[in-house]
Amino acid sequence: MSTVSPSLKDLPKVASSLKSELEGFNTTCMKKAETAEKNVLPSAEDVRQERQHSDLIHGVETFKSDRLKHAEMKEKIILPNAKDVAAEKTQQTLIAGIEAFDTARLKHTKTEEKNPLPDKDVIQQEKGKQQLISGIENFNHKNLKPAQTQEKNSLPTKEAIAAEKVSA
Repeated sequence: MSTVSPSLKDLPKVASSLKSELEGFNTTCMKKAETAEKNVLPSAEDVRQERQHSDLIHGVETFKSDRLKHAEMKEKIILPNAKDVAAEKTQQTLIAGIEAFDTARLKHTKTEEKNPLPDKDVIQQEKGKQQLISGIENFNHKNLKPAQTQEKNSLPTKEAIAAEKVSA
């Protein structure tokens, strides 16, 4: 390739203010930077996979079907045994019976809802239990008066000791 400089008339026109600014630019103010060229080439594994894929495609495209051997296909039909047939007949009979069922033969019934509520005595007992429990839970022990316990141990009299000795 030959590098020929373009003629002056082929160069693009630049505004004079921009041209003076470009001519007065100080390149020493610029930071130094290294240019790293990155040329990403496929790895050996990528090349191997691509070659394997293209070989596979080529093999499919150039395959000759006249080299195939003829094979006989044998279909085996497995018939159900007597147990399976009987189960299916029973199921079909049930389904037919349900579909043919006459709902007009049904008797009319009246549904009574029973809600056994407790009588007054049971309610009163429950209220009494609840009041007792709340009384115990809410009892104020600060209303109690202090008490002193006196232990009295009465000794037996002389007559009681003598009567006990005689009976023993």
